[in-house]
This record gives sequence, C-alpha cells and structure tokens, in this order.
Amino acid sequence: MRDSQQNALLGAPSPLIDIGVNLTNERFNGKIAEVVAQSLEANVTNQIITGTSFASSKAALALCERYPEQFRSTVGIHPHDASEFNSSAHSNLRDLLQSTYCVAVGETGLDFNRNFSTPQDQEKAFEAQLELAIEFQKPLFMHERDAFERQHEILKSYRDDITDGVIHCFTGSKQALFGYLDLGLYIGITGWICDERRGTDLQALVHNIPQDRLMIETDAPYLLPRNMTSKPKDRTNRPAYLPWVLKELSLHTGLSELDLACKTSDNARRFFRLPEHFAPANEVENEPVSDFYRL
Repeated sequence: MRDSQQNALLGAPSPLIDIGVNLTNERFNGKIAEVVAQSLEANVTNQIITGTSFASSKAALALCERYPEQFRSTVGIHPHDASEFNSSAHSNLRDLLQSTYCVAVGETGLDFNRNFSTPQDQEKAFEAQLELAIEFQKPLFMHERDAFERQHEILKSYRDDITDGVIHCFTGSKQALFGYLDLGLYIGITGWICDERRGTDLQALVHNIPQDRLMIETDAPYLLPRNMTSKPKDRTNRPAYLPWVLKELSLHTGLSELDLACKTSDNARRFFRLPEHFAPANEVENEPVSDFYRL
C-alpha cells in the first residue's frame, strides 16, 4: 500500500467500496465534499450511505443526487427506531425505495442488546421491511446484536423469497457466522476487527468467510480503526480510513490486501448492482481538506 504524504492517509492498492457509511450524521454536516475528496485520495471510490430512518434515508438519497458517481444508499428503519414503524412510515419507505439511487432495504434487523424498541416492535418492523425487500426485489442491509437465534429464524422463513442480504458490522459468534453463511448471506466487516481489546474473537473467525461473501465498511463516523498509526484529531471515522480495515483483515485471512480489495469490491458491485465504472476524481466537487481533519 502507498502512503499519502499530504495527510498520511493509507491508500488502497485497488479501488474500494465502503458498504456502510452514516454520512447523514451531524458530524459530517458541511463536510461532504471534503469527505469525498479525501476518500478518493485513499482510493475509496464509492460508498453506500446507510438509511436508518425515513429522515436519514431521504437525506441519503439527496446526497446521492449531489454525487451520483460516488454514492448510493439504503432505505430503512433501524431496530432502535422500530417503535416508530407504522402505516405512515411504511408508505414513506415505499416511496423512497422507488429511487434509482436506493440499492438496498435497511438498516433493518433486531437488536436485543439495548432494546430501545421492544422486541415485538422490532420483529414487526423487520418483517415489514423483509416484505418490502421482496416486493422491490432489493437486497437487505441488516443489523443484529444479541438476537441471532430469532433473526436467523425469521430470515430462514423468508430466505426463498429475498434476493440477497448482508449482515453489516458483523461481530457475532462462530455459531452466528456459520448460521448466516448457511443462509447464503454476505458478511460486512468494520474497524471492529482492528480493536485489540474487543475484536480478537472476530479476528479468529474471519478466515471462515468465503471470499465471495465478504465485504468491508467503516460504519463512519463510528468504529475508528484502532490500528491507525496516527488518528484524526476529532476521533471521527471517515470512509477514507477503510484501507486500515483492509490491512487488518489481510492479517487474519491470509489473503493479500490487493486480493481482498478486488474481491470485496467485486462482491459489493454484484450485491448492490452498482455500475462497473465511476467518475474520475476530477469530476467531483473538490474542496481543500482542512488541517483540523488531517490525520
């Protein structure tokens, strides 16, 4: 890998696709052009913006309209907000899912760790979004925390009808990993694998993920990779830091960073039905990267 001397970014050996970025988060307000320019410098050429509510999904699609060569988005309601899923929310999501920039339904799933919404509300919202994915023939972008058995059970009953799905930010057990793989699902790996405190179990598991079922993501602005040699002053994760996830993943899979970059990007293009080629960097709105956000 190369190092950018200008701002110490780690450049990927082949174009990367970040399958999960929360660019509608307030931490990125007024900084999107900068984020795009910095990402391209690190050879992270494309990003899937995560929709977690009607408002964030709508905002994500608006960003796609501004940067159609770099962004696509998901549309969905996160399990934390499942209590807000009603007939109006269902109708609103259906409208957004018709956008050509929407490439998946989600972020949806179950989270029995925090239970910000009751398990009953979560299951209701999850199944409704599964049905939307079937109706619109779009893949699923899924969250799961401490809910493997129930989520697996629900998915198994729908698996013959859904087009595809990815368990994003996977941090689960060996049983969960193999259970999801048995359903033919994809697995998304984040900077969690770079955490020497919490990520050791994941480090030991990732070699079991078939190469054609593996994708990578930052989940920016969260999960800043702890293997970075120099961290940003604001501690905010950005898509440009995805090569650090690639670097750590290579250590635990036995695959080269180049092989992983090519394979994970090919998987993302296939999964999200992305265009094969995107705009070169000089077609993007460019703004100088401020010193505050340099590494």
